[in-house]
Parts: sequence; C-alpha cells; structure tokens
Amino acid sequence: MLQGQPNRRTGVCDSDVFIMSGGVTQDLKLCGQNSGQHVYYDVENVNDSVNVIMNLTDNNLFRMWEIKVTQIEFNQRAPAGCRQYYQGSNGIIQTMNFADNGRHLADQDYTICMRQEEGMCSIAYEPCDENSFKIGPPVLSDPGSGDGVAGDSRECDDKIVMPCDSEELIMPEASGPGVCDLLHCGSSFCNQGEMPCRIESSVTPFNIRVQFGPGAREESPEDNLGMCLRYEQLPCYE
Repeated sequence: MLQGQPNRRTGVCDSDVFIMSGGVTQDLKLCGQNSGQHVYYDVENVNDSVNVIMNLTDNNLFRMWEIKVTQIEFNQRAPAGCRQYYQGSNGIIQTMNFADNGRHLADQDYTICMRQEEGMCSIAYEPCDENSFKIGPPVLSDPGSGDGVAGDSRECDDKIVMPCDSEELIMPEASGPGVCDLLHCGSSFCNQGEMPCRIESSVTPFNIRVQFGPGAREESPEDNLGMCLRYEQLPCYE
C-alpha cells in the first residue's frame, strides 16, 4: 500500500490516511508506504460492520493500494493482543512506513508477536543495518557527553518495549553491555559500544510493543525513520 507520507516533522497522517474501525481492538490508522506489511484485526463477537476508510487529498497524485482481506478460523487466529503475528524461526519486522525517505507514524500503540517454534526457547534481535533503528534523536547518557544510548520512558515519547528475562535486571538507565533495558529509543538499538548489536531474550511469548506518541513535537525525520529488526529463534539446550 502506497499513500501520501505523514507530516515529516511530526509523523501525523495529516494528508492521506487509511482507517479501519469497528473491531474489538482500537482503530487502525496508517499512511505512507506499507507494502508487505500485515495486521490482524480482531472482530470476534462483532455484529456491526468493520469499516475501511480511505481519506485521500488532492496533494498526492501517485498512490497505489492492493489490500488482501482474509477471515481467519478461530484455531488459526493470532494470539490476543497481537496486531502483527510472524511465523517461522527467523524473519524481519518493521514499524509502519519504514522506507527510504520515510518517517515512523505518530499515534501507534500495538504489539508485534513472533510464534515460538517447536524446539526453540529464546530469540535474538539485531538491526537490519546500521541505520535501521531511528526512533527519536540520540539519547544522552550524560548531558554533554554526546554518547547515544538506549533510553527510558522519562526520555522518550516514542519507544519500543521489550520484555526482560528477569525483573531483577531491569535498569531505569542502561549502564553497559549485558544489562536488560526494557525500553528502547533514540538512535541505537543497543547501548553505546555494544558491537555487534544483538539482544537475546528467553521471555515467552516472544513480542515487542511499539509505542509512538501523538506527534506533538516536531523532530528531524532523519532521526525518526523507525525500526527494522532481524529476529532469529534459538534452540533449547538441556
């Protein structure tokens, strides 16, 4: 699906917008380039129609969309709360409108889930490339230091949330490699200096929550491309 881009400074879909409403979960609002993306929309026990609305402006002349709609049997549906659901021991996950010259969308709150495959007990994530994690400007570990690190909720309006293996390891501010950082934002998926950048978790179910605010602040689009991660499930060891 290719629509007009959001506001480059805020991420708000103030031009073209795709809206799905009427289901059990919150309304879905998208714009920009989302080819290859998918969403699960829960309509269990919904008697009224589910509405798909395309609001298109005169400013954007080049648009393309082809949307496949599939009704899924109960025993094949995604787990409750999963807006996206990936199957297979490895793959790529991206935030909406992740593209060259793109910008992550404002007002997004959803969970990306990966099905735990047979014989797999943990999962590893790493950025698709060196520029594939840009969720806000760099977060400073020490004001004036210039060191960008993964940030926490006090510093980030936009973030992704990943479960930690143990609550005892959750740190409000990351202090070095190996420390579990519950929240991730800024210009680096890992803490400064962690190379290669790779985060492993044995918490099940495997999921990542995307939380992007309402776009109340203007920021550089180059700092807000969004997220592209490769994931790989790791086998159990006895």
